[in-house]
Amino acid sequence: MESILSPVKEKQGFKDFMPILGTDYVELYVSNSKQAAHYYKTAFGFKSLAYSGLETGNKDVESYAIRQDKITLVLSSPLHSGSDIGRHIDRHGDGVKVTALWVDDATRSYEEAMKRGARSFMEPTRHEDDLGWVIKSGICTYGEVVHLFIERKNYNGPFLPGYRKWESNYQPTETGLRYVDHMVGNVEMGRMNHWVKFYEEVMGFKNILSFDDNDISTEFTALMSKVMSNGDGKIKFPINEPAAGLKKSQVDEYLEFYEGEGVQHVAMATNDIIHTVSELRSRGVEFLEVPDTYYDALKDRVGDIDERIDTLRDLNILVDRDEEGYLLQIFTKTVNPRPTMFFEIIQRKGATSFGKGNFKALFEAIEREQELRGTL
Repeated sequence: MESILSPVKEKQGFKDFMPILGTDYVELYVSNSKQAAHYYKTAFGFKSLAYSGLETGNKDVESYAIRQDKITLVLSSPLHSGSDIGRHIDRHGDGVKVTALWVDDATRSYEEAMKRGARSFMEPTRHEDDLGWVIKSGICTYGEVVHLFIERKNYNGPFLPGYRKWESNYQPTETGLRYVDHMVGNVEMGRMNHWVKFYEEVMGFKNILSFDDNDISTEFTALMSKVMSNGDGKIKFPINEPAAGLKKSQVDEYLEFYEGEGVQHVAMATNDIIHTVSELRSRGVEFLEVPDTYYDALKDRVGDIDERIDTLRDLNILVDRDEEGYLLQIFTKTVNPRPTMFFEIIQRKGATSFGKGNFKALFEAIEREQELRGTL
């Protein structure tokens, strides 16, 4: 690998100083990458993509890359004690370490971020094999989460240099998951606006939605949230912080058990949430449940929708409407032993919002889970 830092050349008429083409991959540090890959394949319908480990010359880390449509997950585990990945897992449990962003120029993206105040994680570095080369660079964000910039226009391999194609006879059918809609970060109380400013100044994002504790609260708990988005809306990072309440909020619980700030959940989009959720349930994925009474006034609240309310009730799918249309969403229970990370399944039918009308029902459902855990 060679460092390739070079002077930034301004492009005439260039307005977006950090254009992002999409989410390249999400990497989780996990205690057992082999078993985690099997779980996400079996339960969520991902397929084998690529592998890096002892057989590929990687003596330190074993990683499995899995893919469904435009979503790529990387599950990585250490091969020795005393490693950074092992320390990360020991402190946080399994969780998201890397949000990799697909860019056309990873060197420029890094330099633009650095001159605007970012803290470096990785200087632009060339990784290559006989199938071409990739440029990777990276910056630090909240907690120990990092954003990597991935430039892959000169690479023809299955995933990244250092990986080989993962041949597997076990390829479960997909569940209809299509792309990463958004990823939510939980930060300490009083730190939300700091990270909003970071995304505005360092990455050129805009604050497109804000929710205070009047919007996101129940009888017992509350939180505040601001949604950050890049220029074309392909990348959205809501940032949550706890707000004062009578009891411990979901963000407080996350921060306690994750032992710091981090990614709370990854929202994955589908074109048919009824099919997707039915498939996930049949494979053992557990979801939060809301009371039947939520559906009694659903039509009055959201108006006409294409789906049968009885079907949504059976599957516990939530619905909300904004000026652009409506959305359907549902949230899994936490997928780790610690009550930290979970997933959202979302289908947008025009709506660009995040289900404000569902917040109360959702958070009451989370509180019921917290009460069962004894952490409310």
